[in-house]
Amino acid sequence: MFMSSTICIIIAIVLYLGMMLYVGYACSKRNSNVDDFYLGGRKLGPIVTAMSAEASDMSSWLLMGLPGVAYATGIADAAWTAIGLAIGTYLNWLIVARRIRVYSHTTGSITLPDFFSNRYGDKKHLLSSVAAVIIIIFFIPYTASGFAACGKLFNSLFGIDYMLAMLVSAAIIVGYCALGGFLAASTTDLIQSIVMTIALFIVICFGISSAGSWDAVVDNAKALPGYLSLTEIYDPSAGTSSSYSALTIVSTLAWGLGYFGMPHVLLRFMATEDEDKLKTSRRIATIWVVISMSVAVLIGIVGLSMSKAGVLPMLEDSETIIIKIAHVISQHGIIPALIAGIILSGILASTMSTSDSQLLAAASSVSQNIIRDLFGVKMSEKKSMNTARVTVILIAIVAVFLARNPNSSVFKIVSFAWAGFGATFGPVVLLALFWKRSNQWGALAGMIAGGVMVFVWKFGIATLGGVFAIYELLPAFVIACIVNVVVSLLTPAPSSEVTDTFDAVAAKM
Repeated sequence: MFMSSTICIIIAIVLYLGMMLYVGYACSKRNSNVDDFYLGGRKLGPIVTAMSAEASDMSSWLLMGLPGVAYATGIADAAWTAIGLAIGTYLNWLIVARRIRVYSHTTGSITLPDFFSNRYGDKKHLLSSVAAVIIIIFFIPYTASGFAACGKLFNSLFGIDYMLAMLVSAAIIVGYCALGGFLAASTTDLIQSIVMTIALFIVICFGISSAGSWDAVVDNAKALPGYLSLTEIYDPSAGTSSSYSALTIVSTLAWGLGYFGMPHVLLRFMATEDEDKLKTSRRIATIWVVISMSVAVLIGIVGLSMSKAGVLPMLEDSETIIIKIAHVISQHGIIPALIAGIILSGILASTMSTSDSQLLAAASSVSQNIIRDLFGVKMSEKKSMNTARVTVILIAIVAVFLARNPNSSVFKIVSFAWAGFGATFGPVVLLALFWKRSNQWGALAGMIAGGVMVFVWKFGIATLGGVFAIYELLPAFVIACIVNVVVSLLTPAPSSEVTDTFDAVAAKM
């Protein structure tokens, strides 16, 4: 039975991976120029825009990190993070999506660094170059977290060597991404969001059934001090709980600020075909995010009850919870094994949907904003696309190197990279879109200040503990905003050409 179930799982996963590669190949035929490769020709429909944005955002964090946190420490940390992200998702679609679509189209920007330079009339491309470097710095570890999730998946389930599993997964992602570009990434993201949703609901239904009942799940959770509290956090090592303070809640909610600076999400806004349909996209995206994160948190709680009921062992690595549940499902026959394969494909989907977008964003930054703009290398459309493809491969190699440790935490890696983008780009995006007086020097200073503060707070100030032990995104975001505003006011106002474009875009809102 074990052999047949394993074969069924492998078949389901291979079919899924084969489909992703086919999509990449099919989309490659529709890439005739750089704009097609990087933004899909700005032809994304409302459903693809919504689901690809959210699938690329959620990553393996949704199916591994979030349930793992809930399983280990209760709902406080996971729930407040989810609430912050839900609020951030809605606000990002509400106030940023339409304006950045119109602004990027008006200025001919095809990457986020392009938008920064074009918004401020930066002819020397200083802003776009610095932004490109920041994208590379933070996207490489973000991509590494996705590769690590793939390695954990196959190692935990089949006992396959972690490095081998990670390398094969990375090769698949790089394959369809390099072939089909942004259109392939967005199309596969739509498919992957569907697979992720199916996986979440199968796991939660099976989990509740296996644990005995919903009442059994609740009773098991209630038996642990602070486990179901939003103001306490459970400590599994001591079997006690500690206070989850108001400051920690605000800090955790700050995850939502990160959305304003996520290049792979903002690119979806820039690529949508019709800005008038973004309201539809916003509704779809918000509903999906709220439901999927709620189910992910519930899976952590249900998983604990499954462990208490003896269905699952007590997990040392809580981030493998869905993998373990899929393994249990696979033992019930051929059909359940195929279903388990779909669940595991969901984990792959969540990983791949983010990794492909990150690789593309980083590659476009290198080829467009560093090689072409900063160093002035002139390239044909074909050469530019080939350069981007080579860059995808090189970045993936570095990410694989960073993810070589099988004990690396998906949640912690994503948390740091998320803070990096939120603090460096978030304030710049908001002020660029809504404050006419902001200028390139304020944007540049704010960008650098945000990035530096993420490192300083994470590895320096936060180690002091107490009130300083908060999520680095919050203080770094605030500092970046202040620096951006102060430097803008202390330096010359932007030119009339820049402000005229701002007024023209504002008139279309």
